[in-house]
Amino acid sequence: MPKAADLKKGHIVQINSQPYIVSQIEVKSPSSRSGTTLYKVRFNHVQTKQKLDQSFTGDDVLTFIDFQKRPVQFLYLDADGYTFMDNEDFAQFALNAEQLEEQLPYLHDGIEGLYGLLVEGNLVGIELPAVVEMAIEETPPAIKGSSASARTKTARFATGLEIQIPEYLETGEVVRINTESGKFMSRA
Repeated sequence: MPKAADLKKGHIVQINSQPYIVSQIEVKSPSSRSGTTLYKVRFNHVQTKQKLDQSFTGDDVLTFIDFQKRPVQFLYLDADGYTFMDNEDFAQFALNAEQLEEQLPYLHDGIEGLYGLLVEGNLVGIELPAVVEMAIEETPPAIKGSSASARTKTARFATGLEIQIPEYLETGEVVRINTESGKFMSRA
């Protein structure tokens, strides 16, 4: 039986005999010596999408639910939601914006490395790759000679994502972004 300290975003656990997917984890370390680390976790119910916030200590035991992790491809967005295709059996699944709340800024045409989380044959969520490559849609002009400085400017991407990038980058350049922290990593 896994402990709360082993939880990761995207894991599916059983709470009150119901399946919940982990959407956020906040770790709070106390400053006193005898304090225990607290894990504040936000879950979303797999079927109803209802949010549930709970706090655990690192030793609290949780029950994981068996799920499949399969490679998927983002196809398109329409009135029904975001449509994904299983790369192995070509089955198509739709998820709405609320189910993908945290991942929407990184979903773009041609994204690679997506995995679908399936419980009993139903897609309940996706797992993003650790790093995505995206082209800068809009940013102020590059400043000559600024490559040695550590100053940053805001860049906007086609998905609506806005992050801080170094001043020397220009519109149209492809950059690598960490999906866990939402921070610029490097040029692609």
